[in-house]
Amino acid sequence: MRKLFSILAIAAMAFAGTMNANANANQSMPSNVQSLTTAATVTFIQDEEEAATDDEPQGWHQALKQRFIEGGPVFMGIVLLCLILGLAIAIERIIYLNLSTTNTQKLADNVQDALNSGGIEAAKEVCRNTKGPVASIYYQGLDRADESIEAAEKAVVAYGGVQMGQLEKNVSWVSLFIALAPMLGFMGTVIGMIVAFDKIQAAGDMNPSLVAGGIKVALLTTVFGLIVAIILQIFYNYIVAKIDSIVNSMEDASITLIDMLVDYKNRK
Repeated sequence: MRKLFSILAIAAMAFAGTMNANANANQSMPSNVQSLTTAATVTFIQDEEEAATDDEPQGWHQALKQRFIEGGPVFMGIVLLCLILGLAIAIERIIYLNLSTTNTQKLADNVQDALNSGGIEAAKEVCRNTKGPVASIYYQGLDRADESIEAAEKAVVAYGGVQMGQLEKNVSWVSLFIALAPMLGFMGTVIGMIVAFDKIQAAGDMNPSLVAGGIKVALLTTVFGLIVAIILQIFYNYIVAKIDSIVNSMEDASITLIDMLVDYKNRK
């Protein structure tokens, strides 16, 4: 234990002597040399901090932003516009389709109860107070029920086509942007390759540094075009599946309505 304390005491005295020697050396050093030493120390520390910052991994959004800027403003801007417009239309359609979705079984039960208790007018009032294309089809069929079953059936079929057109409104624009985004990316790739070969022809030498930048920009436009197409394709498939579900509900509800009207006519 005494040896340990002795060693620690000797080390402390040596360290203090070294610090005093360095302080005396700094005091005897000229002012301009001290300034250069301080500046070099600060520069070394800043370089170390920048190196540590460069070694830190970038987030995916920062990397995506950097690649987008490297791709160039012309074709990248057009591809981004396709993404914005496609997403706007897709979100609007999704909201509209979700609001158009109704519980067809519950509506059919309510219309059946209204027919049994209050007749056609009571059933039409139920349809007026219910949102969605199925309720609109029910209303059109009930409105022609006083004429004949055939007239009611024709009204249901005709108005069903109108409602189907409302459901599919602007969906074709989403499919256009899905096809347009990768095509624009491929066009950027072709133009970038042409620019790269023009540089080779002008230089008269196959230097990789001449064409690396152009090829990189060309490939980035293709990548972002494919990313936009994939994103919009997911939304498009969801919209199409939602439309198919609503159309099937409309067809099933139309058959149920005709059966209810036939039964109502027979009971009268």
